[in-house]
Amino acid sequence: MDVHRIIQPSRRYVSVFLLFSAVLNMASTVTHYSIPEEMEEGSIVANLATDLGLDMKTLSNRKIRLDTIANKKYVDVNKDTGEMYIAEKIDRELLCNMKTATCFLKMEVVLENPLRIFNIELEIMDINDNAPQFRRDTIHLDISESTPLGERFSLSNAVDPDIGANSVKTYHLSESHHFGIEIQTGRDGSKFADLILKKALDREKQAFQNLILTAVDSGVPTRSGTASIIVHVLDTNDNAPYFEKESFRINVPENSPIGNLVVKLNATDLDEGSNAEVIYSYSLYTSEKTQGTFKLNPGSGEITVKEMINYEDFRIYDMEVIATDKGTNSLSGQCKITILVTDMNDNHPEISIKSFQSPIKEDIAVDTVIAVVSVSDKDSGENGIVDIHIADELPFALRENSDNYYELVVSEPLDREKVPEYDITFTVTDRGSPPLSDNETMTLELLDVNDNVPQFPKSFYTIPVMENNAPGALLSSLTAFDPDLHENQYLVYFIIEKEIVNTSMSMLFSINPENGNLYALKTFDYEIEKEFLFHIEARDSGVPPLRSNVTVHIIIVDQNDNTPVIVSPWRVHGSVVEEKIPRSTDKGSLVSKVIAIDTDSVQNSRITYQFLQVTDATLFSLDQYNGDIRTMRMFSYRDPRHQRLVVIAKDNGEPALSATVTIKLSTVETAVKAYSDMTEVPLEYDIFSDLNLYLVIGLGSVSFLLLITILVTCVLKCQKPMPSKAAPPSRNSVISDRNSTIADSTLVSNDAYWYSMFLAETRKGKLVVRQPVPKAGSRYIVSSLPRSTGLTETSESAASTLQYPK
Repeated sequence: MDVHRIIQPSRRYVSVFLLFSAVLNMASTVTHYSIPEEMEEGSIVANLATDLGLDMKTLSNRKIRLDTIANKKYVDVNKDTGEMYIAEKIDRELLCNMKTATCFLKMEVVLENPLRIFNIELEIMDINDNAPQFRRDTIHLDISESTPLGERFSLSNAVDPDIGANSVKTYHLSESHHFGIEIQTGRDGSKFADLILKKALDREKQAFQNLILTAVDSGVPTRSGTASIIVHVLDTNDNAPYFEKESFRINVPENSPIGNLVVKLNATDLDEGSNAEVIYSYSLYTSEKTQGTFKLNPGSGEITVKEMINYEDFRIYDMEVIATDKGTNSLSGQCKITILVTDMNDNHPEISIKSFQSPIKEDIAVDTVIAVVSVSDKDSGENGIVDIHIADELPFALRENSDNYYELVVSEPLDREKVPEYDITFTVTDRGSPPLSDNETMTLELLDVNDNVPQFPKSFYTIPVMENNAPGALLSSLTAFDPDLHENQYLVYFIIEKEIVNTSMSMLFSINPENGNLYALKTFDYEIEKEFLFHIEARDSGVPPLRSNVTVHIIIVDQNDNTPVIVSPWRVHGSVVEEKIPRSTDKGSLVSKVIAIDTDSVQNSRITYQFLQVTDATLFSLDQYNGDIRTMRMFSYRDPRHQRLVVIAKDNGEPALSATVTIKLSTVETAVKAYSDMTEVPLEYDIFSDLNLYLVIGLGSVSFLLLITILVTCVLKCQKPMPSKAAPPSRNSVISDRNSTIADSTLVSNDAYWYSMFLAETRKGKLVVRQPVPKAGSRYIVSSLPRSTGLTETSESAASTLQYPK
């Protein structure tokens, strides 16, 4: 029987639709499945055990496996459940030929004990996961501007790796006034597009046109691809050269050197290539005198001086220049030029520095005179009038004192740290045509004054320091910067004194006054001192000295330097804890509880419990987080009467520290014989008496704890709450339900009966008391009560109790 499955992906599991068809050849039964490509890894295809009629219980023993006839293992089988799942995404176009109608992945399901093989075919169905793509991203077309309307131009078609409805359906062209497209269908069903000219082209208006051709498939969702069509419009000679203006008037000074450029004519032709290349020439209306005085370059259109020009001999020259292109049917344009000869300004102005003060202090007052200069020019008239100026961005100004005398004054406050010196250039220019100029530069140096406060890179420094540090260890380097010079920038560092518990900062830390290196003078202990906050001052050596300070926050980082201490069960140091339990104890009963505390913080104080040694590993279990020791089964007559358990409590530090406790458990019989038998066996009477003693001690402890709880509750109720003071957190206080687990070294229990215990003094000097919660079922409360403290501390301790609802 062939099994056909069409798989559609939905999250990780796939809805499976089964289609059964009979196959006559039973010896070569093939199971068929159909899935879409690109399914997510881990998606379930089918359950082979169900489809092939296999026993789920024997799958792992029969070592079911899936052999794929392919380079990659796209699918695999779960050896426990028989589910066939996607091991790697399948790309149909990569696995099979892009245009193949069907794509199969053949596999064999092999089972051992006994050996059995099943043939499977997995049909990969196409989805629209590929967009149409052109062979070239850019299509270049050269079209003459004289091309007739209706002309066709073939374009390359787009290719879509998908098949059927997911392949290319049509093409779209971006908006264009000159072009359109027409869709053609090939013999193999592929789609092509032809570009058609709809409107005449004009290269001079638009030499290039950028069009976008879009290929669209008919898949769901629709995908598309684009190609850029760049149309280059070819030129024809349909434009004549023209000048910017029809006539020019140009002034040329006398005595201009031979070869000096008078004017460069530029005729423009909107065509391109040879149609736009222009040749310049004089017309017949230009006199021989003019042609002999000025030279025209036929290629560049430059007119230069050919002979010496004398203003007194000839003052006006008229000429006409023709520009002709090199097209097949050449076109031309012309312009008229009038050259006017002007008198030459042949003397440069002069500048003289009469006085100059340098260097000067940077805090010099605004409007102070620092230099006096004079100007002169040997020319007359406009050519002899001289203007003087300096750069606008300089903090100085020129002020006229008398005829041709000027003062240089300070116009803005100076700052040596921004600009240590100025190069001041005096530029003098006459009013001739063309104007002549000269310049002279002087350098002004600035002297430093102590006007900058030392600056630290940051206003607040946080420095972590690992506890148990060596005295004299370098903590950090706090370096300030002073942009002043010499003694004004020499800095000295100090620690601003601040007392903490009658201890000054100078006894804890030291700073190098020259370089700002901060050192620790003692070894710090995180459990005693956690942070320090003080200020460091940097002072320069100027007159008067300037100073600034920065806040330093020293944070002591905890090390795992404290070993866990086992506080329950209580025992003398090095001794063995002995416990007695009934031999009829049920499975899951609480036998004992190990509680350890660690004075470190955070990760270093999180404690886990493990058995180091155990007489019978199948009899007891240990909760690694709360230290509960419970029975995993009931005692049998084969079990030894005495059980030895060694429990290790290990913290979470690096390296981890630990402590161990040895518990010796003794089982006792609880069955009580008849009164007549008791007279004959006095030993059982003794056991019964011991049990009574235990019960009396237990009831007395519970009563004592209840009394303490009532007293503490009364104190808390009567105590006036402290305003706006948040209660500090307490690690050793928690209310826990049955079966609750908290991964910490806090006191946690899963026990449901009234369980009471006093712990030794913790690192915070508090006594931990565990007691039941009224009306809370099997919950109990572990309260952290301060030792030898007042009412305020008791309120804070009670407020730190955590509750976990059942």
